[in-house]
Formats: sequence, structure tokens, C-alpha cells
Amino acid sequence: MTSISMTATSCRLTIKDFSVLEAILARRRAFADPIVPILEHKLSHARIVPIDSVEPNVVTLNSRVVFRIDSGPSETRTLVQNEMRGPVGSSLPVTTRRGLCMLGMAQGETALVEQPDGRRELMLIDTVLYQPEAARRAAEEKRMGGWRPHKLTLVHSAAANDRPLGEMGKIRQTGEDDPGPSAA
Repeated sequence: MTSISMTATSCRLTIKDFSVLEAILARRRAFADPIVPILEHKLSHARIVPIDSVEPNVVTLNSRVVFRIDSGPSETRTLVQNEMRGPVGSSLPVTTRRGLCMLGMAQGETALVEQPDGRRELMLIDTVLYQPEAARRAAEEKRMGGWRPHKLTLVHSAAANDRPLGEMGKIRQTGEDDPGPSAA
């Protein structure tokens, strides 16, 4: 039995990361890959968050992360979509058990990862050194010179008896049915 059991809060996935995992799941199901149950579990228990509001301490795809396995030394890796990206030894594919477990975890959280041989590892996320979504927000703020849109303030309110914009008023008719040529 393969499992990932989170011992901390729920997994948070951006819409983009969720879509990537769905595509990986569709491909892996065709080959009866043993990682399929783990992918299904991750997708069914994830909380989806908009890209613009994911916390900077949450691991997303292409994040640079410092983590530990059991009581071992700290390791630093970039979480990537597939094995072919990044220099050898500096990346961790999301298609591995550790990589899949790490995706959506936050700094300080732990999770158990069961390996194919039945051995369980305790993974701790020490630090998220770089997260692309947070870096994008910081670059946008810098580009805008620190300017952020403020809340809108209502400065005038229409009277209750005013008609909404575009609404036609009722035509008043006097005693007769035919309003005459002045109505035309």
C-alpha cells in the first residue's frame, strides 16, 4: 500500500499545479504506474488556491526548498515537473514520491512518505528559499513602485427615488386612452 499521510495542515495547490498533476495522472494511469494512488490521494485532498494568493512559504512547482528526511542532513532541491529539467542533483521531480509529497506543503510542516519497499520516511520542510509565484508578485510590486490599488470609497450615493442608470420612466397618461400627437 502506498500512501502519503500529512501530519500537518492540508495540502495547498495552485490551479496550475493541480492541472499539472491531473495531466500526469492521466498519463500514468495508462501504464498502471504505482504512483497513481498517491496522485489520486493528493488531488482529492488538496485545497485549490489562486496563483496570486498562495502563501510564499508553500512549496509550488519550481520552488527551491530546503528539507530533511528523518534525522538526516538538510537537502536543497528545486521541485520540477519532470526529470529532464535542471542540473543533475539540484532538482527533485514531482513524479517521485518525495517530490509529490512536498508539493503543497508549507515551511515547518511534516509528512510521512511510504516508499515501495514499505519503509516510511518523515519529511520536514525547513525553508522555501524561492517560490516563483511570490517572486512574480515581488517583481510586479517593484515595477509598480510599491503602488497597490486601494479600496474604493463611495463618495456619493444616489437618492432612493432616483431611477437606476438606463431605466425608463413610466409614461403618465391623462384621462383619455389616446395621448394625442404630443406623445409621438
